[in-house]
Amino acid sequence: ISMPSDKQWTLGRLLTWTTDYLRQHGSESPQLDAQLLLAHACSCRRIELFTAYHEVASEAQRSQFRELVRQRAAGMPVAYLTGAREFYSLEFHVTPAVLIPRPETEFVVVALLDAIKAQGGRAAPPVIADVGTGSGVLAVCAARHVPECRVWATDLSAAAVAVATENCQRHGVLDRVTLCPGDLLEPVPADVRFDFVLSNPPYVSEPEYAQLPRDVRDYEPRQALLAGPTGAEVIERLVPQAADRLRYGGRLLLEISPMIERAVHQIIARDGRFEPATTTPDLAGHPRVVQAVIRS
Repeated sequence: ISMPSDKQWTLGRLLTWTTDYLRQHGSESPQLDAQLLLAHACSCRRIELFTAYHEVASEAQRSQFRELVRQRAAGMPVAYLTGAREFYSLEFHVTPAVLIPRPETEFVVVALLDAIKAQGGRAAPPVIADVGTGSGVLAVCAARHVPECRVWATDLSAAAVAVATENCQRHGVLDRVTLCPGDLLEPVPADVRFDFVLSNPPYVSEPEYAQLPRDVRDYEPRQALLAGPTGAEVIERLVPQAADRLRYGGRLLLEISPMIERAVHQIIARDGRFEPATTTPDLAGHPRVVQAVIRS
């Protein structure tokens, strides 16, 4: 990209110019994108930019920033450019091998913690599965917020398991999270039983996938998004596996697309081993987390 060369490039001027540039190139959050990319180029925290608006950027900082902005304008997600994304007040390492964590997935963490709180005192720390762990956000948050729990985290992608392992290490929970490459719950030893099975599975249908924003469809891992023609295919395989592995009174918590809420309820009802499923909406009021408890 070509920036005007008539004035000194202070950090404030860089942000103003880049915000306009990214807005013209289709960014939905151009100001935030510009701030995150400039903070990355300057090796500082975003909040530090606000007291440094009048500082002049070095040539090395401008050069790196220019390249980041060029890639962002072409559609590359900011999280992949900076290698980081915040989730549930923690920072996670992300790469193009994993889905970028989204605020909606935090509702799975909230649902887990609410369910544990409602149960009161437990005889033993819970055993939790995170199916399709990706960057490991659910596994890490469970291990950090549920004292002494054990977590088994699986993912079909070995590259995703490597990212999740790094995040478990970063947040000091690797001693309580066992990471397994493989499909759904199949890689977990057959004798392991769970109190909770969590999952943010692929739930995008083929028609929906074609309509996804460019920066999602062209850059994020297809197998972490696309479930199949209806969007419920992966959940249809996971529900009976979860029912096989959950202890009596154990709970399945699934992040879903609002489009497939009814289908997911029907899949759970057809299995016959769960109490009727319930749905928790997200902040926008959309159906987001489906929960179902094994009949005791």
